[in-house]
Amino acid sequence: MEFGFTTAAYVVAAVLFILSLGGLSGQESAKRAVWYGIVGMALAVAATLVGPGAGYWFLSILMIAGGGMIGYVVAQRVQMTEMPQLVAAMHSLVGLAAVFVGYIAHIELANVLAMPHGAGEALDGFAALLAHKTPVEQSILRVELFLGIFIGAVTFTGSVVAYGKLAGKVSSAATKLPGGHMLNAGAAILSAICLIWYFNTGGFLPLAIMTLAAFFIGYHLIMGIGGADMPVVVSMLNSYSGWAAAAIGFSLGNDLLIVVGALVGSSGAILSYIMCKAMNRSFVSVILGGFGGTTGPAMEIDGEQVAIDADGVATALEEADSVVIIPGYGMAVAQAQQNVAELTRRLRAKGKNVRFAIHPVAGRLPGHMNVLLAEAKVPYDIVLEMDEINDDFPETDVAIVIGSNDIVNPAAQEDPNSPIAGMPVLECWKAKQVFVSKRGQGTGYSGIENPLFFKENTRMFYGDAKASLDTLLTKIS
Repeated sequence: MEFGFTTAAYVVAAVLFILSLGGLSGQESAKRAVWYGIVGMALAVAATLVGPGAGYWFLSILMIAGGGMIGYVVAQRVQMTEMPQLVAAMHSLVGLAAVFVGYIAHIELANVLAMPHGAGEALDGFAALLAHKTPVEQSILRVELFLGIFIGAVTFTGSVVAYGKLAGKVSSAATKLPGGHMLNAGAAILSAICLIWYFNTGGFLPLAIMTLAAFFIGYHLIMGIGGADMPVVVSMLNSYSGWAAAAIGFSLGNDLLIVVGALVGSSGAILSYIMCKAMNRSFVSVILGGFGGTTGPAMEIDGEQVAIDADGVATALEEADSVVIIPGYGMAVAQAQQNVAELTRRLRAKGKNVRFAIHPVAGRLPGHMNVLLAEAKVPYDIVLEMDEINDDFPETDVAIVIGSNDIVNPAAQEDPNSPIAGMPVLECWKAKQVFVSKRGQGTGYSGIENPLFFKENTRMFYGDAKASLDTLLTKIS
């Protein structure tokens, strides 16, 4: 009876998770999709607590309540601008959980194998599942838990480093130890040797050595990836956490964990591919090569950056018929999305055609700008992707860049030696006028100079994005 209820609940939860993932593909359906996921997870937890082998009720409820309270407090305190590092931190917890569950599965398997023949009949839960496995199935289990621990350990340290880079606690520059790729390869080979060792002996030592090697791989791999590639790294780590969960699901014989892990792993991998394509980079080059490789000296930039004040920007906007706003991480840092939304409302009230251009890797998290604009209640239908709006820039009167750098950098098309050469970018420089809201003359998170700032039709609107827009809004009624 219990097993039948748990299986049915898992099937319903899996369907809800699939509906949740599908709903996240559109802004209008995203809120409903989140609720599908919440209900599915609540159902899955409840079914597990009352299912076969359930026990330690008080401890389970205590841990769930404690985790829920911590999650609530974190969700209340974290700003939308801090979502990228929060996501990275959550990935690290998934990886660490996979490591712990893998080790517990190893200990339980060792205990079951040490029992006298026939003693396993009195067991229940996971121990009973292990006791009824054949020697071949037990060997397969070793491979499953080994892979779960390996992927989880890589995900844990990689996510911790990603969090540090996104939060500004670790340098965003690509940093490798001497012989970087060889060190990673050596750790991977050592892990493969440990797999063979563990498969044949089932001992603790090869598992421990592999875990240390995997911790190093995760740390060194992400340290070697620069800031401009962090959106891809976040989605990649999301994929890793899913595969870690799926591997542990096989170890535990939990079908729902396998399904959910596969959904997360595959969707994260697909998103990583899409983002790499948007950057004109191969997935392997991002993961193994990091960001910043050049083939020669960078193109020299002529001219100077010309500043403009709020009065000049307001005058240009009053005279414009079409306006395209390009948000970036600078808007997120300044928490200027509400000001941007108010500017949009006022310009549209004057009959002007105002739209937003979103690059696939804008910000430091996939969909980061879309979330911020949705939070500010910017209409979905005027928020367009790069491919939808790039051809419209030549007919655009004013393009406003708010805190973006690489995604509007013409060097991607003009300089074959640029680190972002070939990367598809928003061609805002083709608009009649371009205003760039920027704190100062720095090169931004990736450290690449942008020729856009020196073009004749570009004016620099210096200052904090929120403060600058506050001033601008006083000029536009």
